[in-house]
Amino acid sequence: MANDGSKLRLWCSAFACALAFLGADGFFVDITYVDSAVAKGAVCLDGSAPAYHLARGFGSGVDSWLVHFEGGGWCSNVTTCLERKNTRLGSSKEMAKQVAFSGILSNTPDHNPDFYNWNKVRVRYCDGSSFTGDKEEVDPTTKLHYRGARVWQAVMEDLLAKGMDRAENALISGCSAGGLTSVLHCDRFRDRMPVEANVKCLSDAGFFIDVKDIAGEKHAADFFNDVVTTHGSAKNLPSSCTSKLPPGMCLFPQNEVKQIQTPLFILNAAYDSWQVRNILVPGGSDPHWRSCKHDINQCSEKQLKTLQGFRDDFLKALEEQGSSSSRGLFINSCFAHCQSEIQEIWFAPDSPVLGNKVKNSKCNWGLVL
Repeated sequence: MANDGSKLRLWCSAFACALAFLGADGFFVDITYVDSAVAKGAVCLDGSAPAYHLARGFGSGVDSWLVHFEGGGWCSNVTTCLERKNTRLGSSKEMAKQVAFSGILSNTPDHNPDFYNWNKVRVRYCDGSSFTGDKEEVDPTTKLHYRGARVWQAVMEDLLAKGMDRAENALISGCSAGGLTSVLHCDRFRDRMPVEANVKCLSDAGFFIDVKDIAGEKHAADFFNDVVTTHGSAKNLPSSCTSKLPPGMCLFPQNEVKQIQTPLFILNAAYDSWQVRNILVPGGSDPHWRSCKHDINQCSEKQLKTLQGFRDDFLKALEEQGSSSSRGLFINSCFAHCQSEIQEIWFAPDSPVLGNKVKNSKCNWGLVL
C-alpha cells in the first residue's frame, strides 16, 4: 500500500489529464438490448430492457470473458429514482448506441496485455441499486421498477447463451457502484461459470467505507439503508452478512469481503475522491469545504489532516479484512475514483506505480492472488 500521506497535495500525474484522452485509445462497441428480459420483469427503472456492449474475443482469448459493470451511484428514494428514470442511468432508451472501450476493455495488447483479446462486456447500469433490487409491485403513479437483481440474472443468462457457458477464464469487474456490484455478486458469478473455469473478481473504486462525515453523522450508513429499503434489496444480499447486520450495512464491502470465497482483487485510491465528496463531505456540508473537496490544492492544513484521517480509516477497514491467499490489493494515494476504465490511468508509462508495480502488472491474470 502507498503510505506517503505527505504527497496528498500531488495528484497522480496521469489523472489530471486523463479525461481529455478518454477515447483516444478506445474502440467503439455497439449496444445489445436484452429484449427477452422484459417479459421476466428484468427491466430498468423506467421498464425498458437491460443492455450491454459486447466485443468478441479472438485468438487465445476466445474462451475467456471479462464482464465489466459500469458505475453511476444509487437512488435511495422515489424522488432520486425519478430523477434517474429518464436518463441513461434509468432507461436503456437514453443510452448511447455505442461506447468506447479503453483501459481494461482495450483491444490493444500494448495497452491491455492481459485482457486485450478476451470477450469483453460492459454492462449498462440502469437500476440504481448495484443490481440488488427486486420489488414485484410497480407504483401506477411513478411507474418505477426496482428490478436490479433480475437485470443481473437476465444479462448473465444472455451472455451464457452467447458462449460464456464455455468460459475457461472469467473475470467480473466494475467501477464505483459497478465495483460494489463485483463484490456483492462475486460468488454468484462464480456459481454461474463452468466448474473447471478460472474465475476471479475485481472491484475498482467499489470499497466504500462506513465512516462519519465531517459533522459526525453516519450519512453513508443512512443512505445505504434507504437504498436497500427503496429497492427491496435485503433478500438479494449475502445472508452471511444480513444474518448479523442490518441489510443496509451489507452494502459496505468491509462487511462482506471476509465471506467471499472467490478470489477478489481490490483496486482503490485511499483518498477516493468520490467518497471524500459524498461520504466524508456530503452535499450541504460546511461551505468552507466546497473548494477543497474539488481541488485538494485549495485545502487548509486542518482540512488536509481530516483527509489524512479518512485515508487512515480506509486503510484500517482494509486491514480488518485480514490477509488471505485469495485476495489481492492495489491501493494508491491518488485523489481519484475509478482507475481501470481510462487508458492513461490503467496502463500507461506514467500511470500510478507502487514500488515497481503498475496496476495492470499487479493484476496480471497469471500472477495475482
